[in-house]
Amino acid sequence: MLAVTSALLIVTSPAQAQTAAKPSGLDQLLKQVQESAQQSSKLNQEREARFLKNKNEQAALLAKAEAELAAVEARVNGVKGRFDAGQREIAELKKQLGERAGDYTQVYAAARQSAGDLRTVLADSYINPQYPKRLELLDGIAKGAALPSINQLESLWLTLQQEMTEQGKSARFKAEVIDPLGAKAEAEVVRVGAFTAFADGDYLAIPQGSGELRALSRQPGHGARGLAKDFAEEDEEPIAPILIDPTRGSLLALQVDRPSLSERIHQGGWPGYVIIVVGLCGFLLAIYQLQYLLRVDASVRAQLVDPRNPRPDNPLGRVLSVFKGDNEKHDPEVLELRLSEAVLKETPAIERGQQLIRLVIAAGPLLGLLGTVAGMIETFQVIMEAGAGDPKLMAGGISKAMIATVLGLGIAIPLLFINAVLASRSRALIQILDEQSAGLLAERIEQQQSGAFVRA
Repeated sequence: MLAVTSALLIVTSPAQAQTAAKPSGLDQLLKQVQESAQQSSKLNQEREARFLKNKNEQAALLAKAEAELAAVEARVNGVKGRFDAGQREIAELKKQLGERAGDYTQVYAAARQSAGDLRTVLADSYINPQYPKRLELLDGIAKGAALPSINQLESLWLTLQQEMTEQGKSARFKAEVIDPLGAKAEAEVVRVGAFTAFADGDYLAIPQGSGELRALSRQPGHGARGLAKDFAEEDEEPIAPILIDPTRGSLLALQVDRPSLSERIHQGGWPGYVIIVVGLCGFLLAIYQLQYLLRVDASVRAQLVDPRNPRPDNPLGRVLSVFKGDNEKHDPEVLELRLSEAVLKETPAIERGQQLIRLVIAAGPLLGLLGTVAGMIETFQVIMEAGAGDPKLMAGGISKAMIATVLGLGIAIPLLFINAVLASRSRALIQILDEQSAGLLAERIEQQQSGAFVRA
């Protein structure tokens, strides 16, 4: 039993067992056991004291935290109460404001609507690039959550007055202009009321709702651009001519979609090209023949002044040369045949090209009809493939049909008048040849008859 107790002591208190000396007897061993028990009890007491101390500290901290939590909850409840009271007060004030505002609310609503409508108008106005900050003011009135202030209402009135005043003025100002390629650059803009604006001779437009000045990709005619440059350079004269757009840019914007002459010709397709080639051939032939007839007419009239001395440089002189060297003994019938032969020989050159021109006149409308049929076939093909919902898809075929018709009539009508002039000039020349030859033949017959009467 003593051995077991010694072993337990060694296990439970190894530190004391290591430090103690080996017992020399039972009394010494008992003494050591008692000392070890006292030391263990002392250690346990110290541990219990530290534990109780920590427990008291934790309890104090918990109590402090709970006190702080209670204080915070009290403050939160107080703030929440004040917030709820404030919300109730705001609601009551809004109710009072609505009751006291009465008709003024409708006035402010009308002001907001007017500001929004004016903003839409000014966004497309040529005056806006000169005063770009007006849109911000109008946005603040139209989209503001609060009631407009007196200053804002006065600014709205001043903006309306400014727009009306500036519409009757021409002005110069610096503004950012977008060229047809999309590049932005500052330029001097000349504005004519609210109708036209241009920079460096290029007319400007404002795309829908953009508020930016953009140069038209296709400008009006050269005369209109010249007017713009002259107007921009004119500083002394109070009045100067200028092209204006009463629709405030809408007509100028349509200029972009309007094809030029070359583009219209290309719309006619291959029938249009054939018509143009045939028409040019007809015009060249008609002009050449008209010049020839004018020269011949001048030389024939010069020959009429001196019919006794025929010259070979004109048809009349060549016809009159039939009598040259005649011995006045030929049969009149033979002379008549010789004169007819001479006139017939001159006739082809005088009437040259008229048959071909009449052929071109007849072929022009027929070729135009051919182009019309080809364009309508193309239009129906587009309708079959994509339907008739979008007119722009059918515009190509319709343009081809109409342009071909216009080209065909365009060459036929002028050539018809020119051919009439050529036919009239040629008939007049042939008439002169017939008259002069008949007169000389009659004179020769009279001479022969008078000579035979004298001999008898």
